[in-house]
Amino acid sequence: MKIGILGAGQLGRMLALAGYPLDLDFVFLDPAPEACAAPLGDHIYAGYDDENALAEFCRQIDLATYEFENVPAGTAEFVAGRVPLLPAPVALSVGQDRLSEKQLFDQLGIPVPRYMPVATREALAVAVRNVGLPAVLKTRRLGYDGKGQAVLRTEADVDGAWQRLGSSDGPAKLILEAFVPFDRELSCLVVRGRSGELAFYPVVENQHRDGILRVATPRANDPLQAQAEDYARRVVEHVDYTGVLAFEFFVANGGLLANEIAPRVHNSGHWTIEGAECSQFENHLRAIVGLPLGSTALRGPSVMVNFIGQPPADADLAAIPGVHIHHYGKTPKPQRKVGHATVTAASDADLADRLRRLQELVRAAEG
Repeated sequence: MKIGILGAGQLGRMLALAGYPLDLDFVFLDPAPEACAAPLGDHIYAGYDDENALAEFCRQIDLATYEFENVPAGTAEFVAGRVPLLPAPVALSVGQDRLSEKQLFDQLGIPVPRYMPVATREALAVAVRNVGLPAVLKTRRLGYDGKGQAVLRTEADVDGAWQRLGSSDGPAKLILEAFVPFDRELSCLVVRGRSGELAFYPVVENQHRDGILRVATPRANDPLQAQAEDYARRVVEHVDYTGVLAFEFFVANGGLLANEIAPRVHNSGHWTIEGAECSQFENHLRAIVGLPLGSTALRGPSVMVNFIGQPPADADLAAIPGVHIHHYGKTPKPQRKVGHATVTAASDADLADRLRRLQELVRAAEG
């Protein structure tokens, strides 16, 4: 079977690596000439609005998926009209827009921080009065890794945030969300098969810096596992989802507040390659092609650390027991995810020691 992937970044790369043992082949469509997944399949180098290229993409494949949620809606509809596209475009449209996400969470009874849409400077003033400060002003679309947002701590921050994110040539598409003084950030990865079969990975505790995920640690027997699974199940069943979906939460006052969903495999699930019985990448492929889902059970203690900007030297990484190196084939650049390492160990104490040594290398490489 030949799988088409819209996008050819590191998630597409890891999907292909998981798919080849299943006898799957891959075609990528991506506008980047040196997309890092391209060496792992056929690369159609074209824009997402190039209908001739999209038609050729569809001719070469049996079914399609995507590795990031900002595929244009028109592209998804074009592909879905010719070959099965999983997850379905409705999940993509919800995941692309923070306002649509929040409205869906409200509809499904999933708690969210206070929020209001913002289209004008006057609407921002009203939202600040109603939501209160501190708050976070975000673009509704395209923001990721801390981009497209501004924290408003006092009234003095409002004008600067509007100048940065607002619009001078028509209504802006922004959302103001109450700032959450959270205790932890968790994500829940759920996989849903074509028949509706569900599997959940252990919730993952995430540590961010400068808006970028740095460390992701799966938490076996976390007290919020059942609540996270319940909220994730509501979403995937409502949109008839197929594949892996990540649901990110804030933990505040002992419970979960929904932050956002990612309708795709996710950075906080990279640890599953070595740390789970079946990785998120293999399970996504199993789901979309109609195979039974694999076990999401932990193999043992593990943690994932991102390489941002510049990775440590391989010789230094390999000297730490239990470190599994993943490079993405990307040119090093500040604030860019260029790879990650998963650390595994037989005990929590060994894991903590190996993680400490790895983080020392990562800090030194980042400078």
